[in-house]
This record gives sequence, structure tokens and C-alpha cells, in this order.
Amino acid sequence: MPQEPEARGLLALMLYCESRRDARRNANGAYVPLLEQDTNLWSQTAIAEAERELTQAATFNQLGRFQLEAAIQSLHAQRAISKQVNWQALALLYEGLIQLSPTLGALVSHAAAITEAQGLEYGLTRLDAIPMESIKSYQPYWALKAHLLKQSGLEAESQQAYIRAIGLTEDSAIREIFFKKKKKKYLGGRPPPPPLTI
Repeated sequence: MPQEPEARGLLALMLYCESRRDARRNANGAYVPLLEQDTNLWSQTAIAEAERELTQAATFNQLGRFQLEAAIQSLHAQRAISKQVNWQALALLYEGLIQLSPTLGALVSHAAAITEAQGLEYGLTRLDAIPMESIKSYQPYWALKAHLLKQSGLEAESQQAYIRAIGLTEDSAIREIFFKKKKKKYLGGRPPPPPLTI
């Protein structure tokens, strides 16, 4: 469907995600979070194709969910060049995505981006605004919550959130990351971002 911008947006999204396949596990098979992946292992061919599809989708001037999700992945892909993430731009894209499709994933990811762009207090406020009933069994929420609570120095609350995240994690490799973060003490300086699993 070459004339459907959302079809092109979805294809771009799939290509961005596929471009990182070789970087998701290390030599020992352990899971590597997005922000810790070696960008040299990303497929630049797939990324370039994704960029072309996203650019073509934009020419129709009919913005949709998949195009926004692909644009978010495009920003992450730029880290291969800039060596950093533009968190402010990422937060803005998530705001747009939430307006079109306010999924739990978008809300939690927005809180993560806001934390990096504007500070810990803003991120926690965004997380706390999500209805508790909807996140009882949503692992990414508890993983981010644990991370932010630990940054805030609320060790006991952080431990409880990590336990919840670990219990909701089916992938043993990702669960191992949470076990390590749960045990690790932050001795000054800023801890690494939470292990985004996209």
C-alpha cells in the first residue's frame, strides 16, 4: 500500500527495530538494553531504508501513530551519529503519540524521556499520574518506577518496585538486569538510565 502513509510508517518502525537485532544480546547471550547497545552493530542499511520510508510517509501530511512511533525510533537511531539522545525532542514526540494513542507504553516512555529532559521530579509526576489500576501488571512501569525511586534515594520503595518488575518479567535475561540493578548501590553521580526494552 504505497499510498498509505501509516503502512509506510509501520514498515519504517519494523525496519528500525530490526536494524538493532544483532546488538540486543552480547556474546554470552545476555540482554543489552537499548541505551547500552553498541551502535556499530546496528544495520545502517536497514536504518537508511527506514528513513526513506518515514520520509515518504511524511509527504502525505497525514500523521498517524505508526509514523510517530517510527520517528521515535529514528531519534534513537541518530545516536549512532551524535553519540547521544535528544531527550527533549523524544519527549515531544511521545506527547504527540499520547494524543493519538495514549497507550501505557507511550505514557511510561514519555515519563522516562521527561526525566532525562527536565529532571527526576517531572518524571515521577508523570508516572504518578497514570491510574494505578492500569499498571498493576505492567512491567515497564515498575522497572522505571524502581529506577526513579532509587535515584531519589528512596531505597526501600525502590526495592519493592524492583521486586514487582522482576516478578512481571518473563525474559530471564532481562530479569537478570533487574536483579543487578536492585542490588547495586549508587555511590554518587548519576546512575544509568533504566533498561528500555524497545
